[in-house]
Amino acid sequence: MDAQDNKRLLMEAYQMFKNGEIPQLLERFHDDALWVELEGEHVPFGGRYQGKAEIARFFATLDATAQPLHFVPREFIAEGDKVVVSGDATWLARNTGRSFDSPWVHVFTLRDGKVTRFTGYSDTAAGEKAFRPDQPGQAPGAAAPLHH
Repeated sequence: MDAQDNKRLLMEAYQMFKNGEIPQLLERFHDDALWVELEGEHVPFGGRYQGKAEIARFFATLDATAQPLHFVPREFIAEGDKVVVSGDATWLARNTGRSFDSPWVHVFTLRDGKVTRFTGYSDTAAGEKAFRPDQPGQAPGAAAPLHH
């Protein structure tokens, strides 16, 4: 597959994510693919996930802990075996009821039409604030949006 085929494959994959079609999305990954999401103390889905079963666990944890209020891929840049996607999102942290904006960049490496590696970059500070249970100066359970 060439760079444009890889780009199309990932455009379809983002639509699968938005539609909640996670089993179909996972078929776009090699069995030993690596998923890397920036870690934080309070963000429950950050970390390294190796293989489809672990990546499925990432999506299950994401779904259980965060609700996408807005998730839009804006730009797809493909070169060789890499596709870089930038976009923006607004998430709701289910444990606190706080929403937060998070611009993001996703870097994919593909081989033979399947993802071998994903690395996600996002506004970790906003996520940390939204998921942190009891913030100083804020009553427990009080929902406050965290937007730029």
